[in-house]
Amino acid sequence: MEIEALDAISRWLEREVRGKVRDLEHRDEYPERMVEQMKALGLFGATIPQEHGGLGLPASTYAKIVARISEVWMSLTGIFNSHLIMAAAVARYGTETQKRRFLSKFASGEVRGGLALTEPDCGTDLQAIRTRAVRQGDHYVINGTKTWISNGIHGSCFALLVKTDPRAEPRHKGMSLFLAEKREGFRVSKKLEKLGYKGIDSAELIFEDYRVPADCLIGEVEGRGFQHALGGLELGRINVAARGVGVANAALKDALAYSQIRKTFGKPICEHQAIQLKLGEMATRCEAARLLVESAARAYDAGERCDMEAGMAKYFASEAALENSIEAMRIHGGYGYSTEFDIERYYRDAPLMCIGEGTNEMQRIIIARQLIARNPV
Repeated sequence: MEIEALDAISRWLEREVRGKVRDLEHRDEYPERMVEQMKALGLFGATIPQEHGGLGLPASTYAKIVARISEVWMSLTGIFNSHLIMAAAVARYGTETQKRRFLSKFASGEVRGGLALTEPDCGTDLQAIRTRAVRQGDHYVINGTKTWISNGIHGSCFALLVKTDPRAEPRHKGMSLFLAEKREGFRVSKKLEKLGYKGIDSAELIFEDYRVPADCLIGEVEGRGFQHALGGLELGRINVAARGVGVANAALKDALAYSQIRKTFGKPICEHQAIQLKLGEMATRCEAARLLVESAARAYDAGERCDMEAGMAKYFASEAALENSIEAMRIHGGYGYSTEFDIERYYRDAPLMCIGEGTNEMQRIIIARQLIARNPV
């Protein structure tokens, strides 16, 4: 099934995406037609279990799909990444009623959305969130603001992290995760403009006396939202790592092709040692990043705790994408700086992956802590 899925994705990318990316990206236009095509391909249900209408793909196959799409346009993978993290929280921790109610709609793309964690004064330190949910009968009333939320404008349902007990110690025991559908009390404040990662909408979401039914609390038990969110972020970090592989590969392929046709001093620049050194490093980064992603995905598929493996993959692959984008720009010279080539897009897109789904500084701390925990003296 993996080969067939990857072949179908490749044909779609060449037929419907590659030739349209530059124009859509420069206009920062939401790719409505491509989203409909992704629905038809089943990408919004890629990792959702088959019994709920999804493809039920293992993370190892999913990561390869993400890498392949990211080679052509990384933004497209963000449209279904946050959506699938939300779905994973329901599939792993939701009640049977919640699974029956939401997962088939998530899988078809009828209901799309994402993960609403970050707040204006809270990013990496999720336990510092201020959005509050207060129980009132068979509903909760929610007030607060979320920011940098992918799919915030075009999505209709979000896994919303809130405080249900602000006095709880440790703080994470006072956090809960809700499925919040757009209706009265839930509005989009503004679209956030970005350096790169164009096409996908990132928005600020405002909750003002927003009433959500108690049966939309994932698992219907308060105080477990932090664990639910972190569980989903393992898949999210594998996705971001796979994006890094894709962008790193794209930069390498473009640089390799250009170096064979561009001539200086009477020969292609790929014959100059300085360029060969760059190409050798770029290729090695790509292969190392790919292997780290495969390792993390295998651990995830085996049901093992994989925050260290996912952190390693996300950290290394995102840095590989950043370094390769810079080297590709240097190899292209002035053309790499031109908006008529794709290199400048890789250069703008890559930094996001060093920041999103937990900064790379935090990934290194997670790696070290897990390393110590797994190897006690």
